[in-house]
Amino acid sequence: MLKQVNWVYSDTLKDHFMNPRNILETDDTSGFDGVGMEGNLACGDQMMVAITVNAEKEVITDCKWKTYGCASAIASTSVLSEMVKGMTLEAAFDLSPKDVTAELGGLPENKIHCSVLGDKALRAAINNYFERNNMPERVRKEKAKIVCQCMNVTDHEIEDAVLEGARSYAELQEHTKIGTVCGQCRFESEALLEKYIHLHFTE
Repeated sequence: MLKQVNWVYSDTLKDHFMNPRNILETDDTSGFDGVGMEGNLACGDQMMVAITVNAEKEVITDCKWKTYGCASAIASTSVLSEMVKGMTLEAAFDLSPKDVTAELGGLPENKIHCSVLGDKALRAAINNYFERNNMPERVRKEKAKIVCQCMNVTDHEIEDAVLEGARSYAELQEHTKIGTVCGQCRFESEALLEKYIHLHFTE
């Protein structure tokens, strides 16, 4: 007889995985006002978000998506697509991974990166809308900063390492090889490590 298994996923997450909303049924995105793609080869997830925008009010009226990945990736993108409908572009751009995770009723720590990918794909779609409509001054893109000159490790790679489980400087080095030559970047690396842990995992 099988034992009762306690799921680590919330009922909301399971519902969005089993009954995902707003899936893009076609590869044709020409009818949308902005399209963004984000992929993470390390975890195998790839997300595309396509938005329709009321230009006068700058409000998202529809959001479709395609996700290739795990249950958390599918559920995160599904709930994100519902959350942003009716939001202004600025409000949607500022939607955080924590907001998505909270709406899902939580995610296992090793799956937080799934909500981050959906967030990044949405931001890419909003930036794409601004680019298409000749508003380059409205585009917001974060440029990667090199933290470790010796190993060419950026702040984005440190964030990715935290999302993949790094919680100490030694674990960060295992993921990125940061600070393994001269070590002069250690102070900044540890500060960024704490920053990203707090950003993604602290209530």
